[in-house]
Amino acid sequence: MRAALSGVDHSDPGAVWRALGAAGIVKALYPDGVQPDPRRLSVLLTELDARCPLGVTLSVCVQVATVLPLLAGAAGPAERVRRGMLRGETVVALAVTDAGGSGSDLLDAATRVKLGDDGAVLDGGKDWITNATSCDAALVLARHREARHFTSFCWVLVPAGAPGVTVGSAGRAFAGSGVGHLRFAGVALGPDAVLGRPGRALAGFARQVGVERVAGALWARAMCHRMLVGLHDWLRRRPAGAGALWDRPAVRERYARCLVAVHQLDALCAPLLDAPAAVPSAVTGMLLKVSAAETVDRVATEAVRLRGADAFRDGGEAQLRTEAAMFGIAGGATGAMLAGIADHADELAGAVT
Repeated sequence: MRAALSGVDHSDPGAVWRALGAAGIVKALYPDGVQPDPRRLSVLLTELDARCPLGVTLSVCVQVATVLPLLAGAAGPAERVRRGMLRGETVVALAVTDAGGSGSDLLDAATRVKLGDDGAVLDGGKDWITNATSCDAALVLARHREARHFTSFCWVLVPAGAPGVTVGSAGRAFAGSGVGHLRFAGVALGPDAVLGRPGRALAGFARQVGVERVAGALWARAMCHRMLVGLHDWLRRRPAGAGALWDRPAVRERYARCLVAVHQLDALCAPLLDAPAAVPSAVTGMLLKVSAAETVDRVATEAVRLRGADAFRDGGEAQLRTEAAMFGIAGGATGAMLAGIADHADELAGAVT
């Protein structure tokens, strides 16, 4: 991993992706050919977090945790795109959240595809899409039936350069992630642009989003450990009175509470690291999602408070805290996750074994 990334511009997501593909690291994530191995995924995300801006790691994470598994088993153009991704030669954006809609309520998504015998036509828009401004293609969740039902959706693979596709940047946040907004106006597609059988997209995505939540938790724990190591070193070197900030009991207590939170996240992740694939149960995925979001927020917030003005240096904890707020939004907002966890109260609050 380190050799593959040596000499690569870590702020360039394309260069990082190409290096990972050329070294066989992307392909090696999938020993079963479909789902990522959780321990290998953890190693990848830890190494990327240590070297790359958050946005670059995000660009890779979405592709390896969600896009590549969703493309597994596809034929035709989708299979060629997947092979290109494994080599690091092709970038694919996952376009799920509808423009003007909520990512937590996909049944109301309005992006539509009209299916015909000789092709399909796509209309609509997707907002806040990772890799939107840098992708070669987008994997788009689109409605093919009007009924508000989970069987009313399909996946459509859309070339970024197809007539009718326009892309706009979402701004300066998450540098390196290529986050942007996609618009589709009468985009004509061939019949092989639709992946799998129409009506199964949401079911497949619901299963795969659990893997995305595992990836998010593994990344979050790496980020938190990195922040705590740096903070500990800084506190021990920062003069305060006759000693250092680390000598003050109140500072040590605040730091220790962060350690406890991070090790609780570690404990949630530990059973998954030795699993054959990173596919958790629905409730485990939600627990991981909430724990990751709350732990990152706690550690980053405390790091900013303890470091003070130093946290506002370029690439410091203040900037990281702002961008890391995505852990509580992307892939399912914390409030929605807590509502789902409450639905499993009988199971989770049951007898201790």
